[in-house]
Amino acid sequence: MLNKKIEKALNNQLKMEAEASNYYLSIASWAETIGMNGIAEFFFQQSEEERIHMLRLVRFINERGGKSIIPATEKPEDNFKSITNVFNVFLEHELAVTKMVNNVVDLCHKERDYPTLNFMQWYVSEQIEEEALVRTIIDKLKMIGEEKSGLYMFDRDLNTIKNPLITINNN
Repeated sequence: MLNKKIEKALNNQLKMEAEASNYYLSIASWAETIGMNGIAEFFFQQSEEERIHMLRLVRFINERGGKSIIPATEKPEDNFKSITNVFNVFLEHELAVTKMVNNVVDLCHKERDYPTLNFMQWYVSEQIEEEALVRTIIDKLKMIGEEKSGLYMFDRDLNTIKNPLITINNN
């Protein structure tokens, strides 16, 4: 049976993943409406990835004898200042997710819940990758600045990044 403290922490993580999915979907929609299709595709993929993270948590909680709680989420922001702003917000959000993941891992240690600790290691690794990716993107944006042709090429190149874990069927 899943420890109640762990169950609550995992449900909080589940909510954060749901909020991230909606937030990234909002960014994707915004980017698409301003003609930045590469950035839009990138964030559509990020949104789907966060939804997959949420589903992993739902299944794990339920399989361990807990009860996953599907959260309501607030309407995410839908108007952004700039491309650079979007990616800075993306980094801030991923850092918050990392902090929450680390808190769950700490709780697993304290409660000696080793199966959940093992499960959470996947999230730890995932957050390392996410933070590295967004930092690399921000570094590229710093090099480009506000130069329009550079942003055009950045958008085009970002469209080539595909997440192998996600396949979206557009039919």
